[in-house]
Amino acid sequence: MARLYVLLFLVQIVLAVCALISCLSADEEKVKALPRMIWVLIILFFPLVGSIAWFLVGRERPAGAAGRAVPVTPAVPARRPLAPDDDPEFLASLDERSRREDQERLRLWEEDLRRREEDLRRRPDDRDRPEV
Repeated sequence: MARLYVLLFLVQIVLAVCALISCLSADEEKVKALPRMIWVLIILFFPLVGSIAWFLVGRERPAGAAGRAVPVTPAVPARRPLAPDDDPEFLASLDERSRREDQERLRLWEEDLRRREEDLRRRPDDRDRPEV
């Protein structure tokens, strides 16, 4: 009989530890009925009853648990900062800036080419000079 009591005591401790870990690691939105600190105190002061209550009432059940689906409310995704290489607006601005810079560089090269061609046309032909 003593072995049974020791076994039940160990099961109660393991259940309480699992309930504490579950309670402390649950998202704030998934804790139901009472605030998280109240659940922690209930689990600590009443390990067996508190642990069972936490698993039955205190936390939101995952979808499909116990044969029923939990109604899912559409969550609005939180706008979190994006890395520059993931932000479509930033990438579009880079494309636009790159396109403008390329057009400006091409315009400058064309102007330089025209100026050099004009210089060559104005300069006398080097083939007509006598070699010294």
